[in-house]
Amino acid sequence: MLKYDSNYGPFNGTVSHADGSIIVNGKVIKVFAEKNAGDIPWGSLGIDVVVECTGFYTSAEKANAHIEAGAKKVLISAPAGDMKTIVYHVNDETLTSADNIISVASCTTNCLAPVAKALNDAFGINVGTMTTVHAYTGTQALVDGPRGKDFRASRAAAENIIPHTTGAAQSDWSCYS
Repeated sequence: MLKYDSNYGPFNGTVSHADGSIIVNGKVIKVFAEKNAGDIPWGSLGIDVVVECTGFYTSAEKANAHIEAGAKKVLISAPAGDMKTIVYHVNDETLTSADNIISVASCTTNCLAPVAKALNDAFGINVGTMTTVHAYTGTQALVDGPRGKDFRASRAAAENIIPHTTGAAQSDWSCYS
């Protein structure tokens, strides 16, 4: 998938693999397939920051497995209620060197919050409404087919605009507090 991409075409470089690593243009990149993040040797690899994008480690307690494995900092790419949430240009000035595990909110919040902050700072916002058009995700069906009682989710994601709810409007605003 690195050498031959459906959208970008063939990679103009070298891609190979050896001994649990991917080698791109001569740079060796270790690959791990561990069920438990604590089993990844971040410390011995000299890893400073882990960007946690699996969706499985969205609490401070779970994400701490990365710290215990030797990482110094963990950024969680999803909303996580039990830790500081940082959104650049919204509340990044509250980040301190003592913050070892933080949430960087959701993609929707990172799009909406800076604009909402600018509008609120300039004019004030009493009530707001948002609409988001989101790319389809790996959890959606690519062909029409039954998906329980949710008939909208039964539609082919790549062929339809499917109305759906988002938690961003309700839950991701901890970056303002």
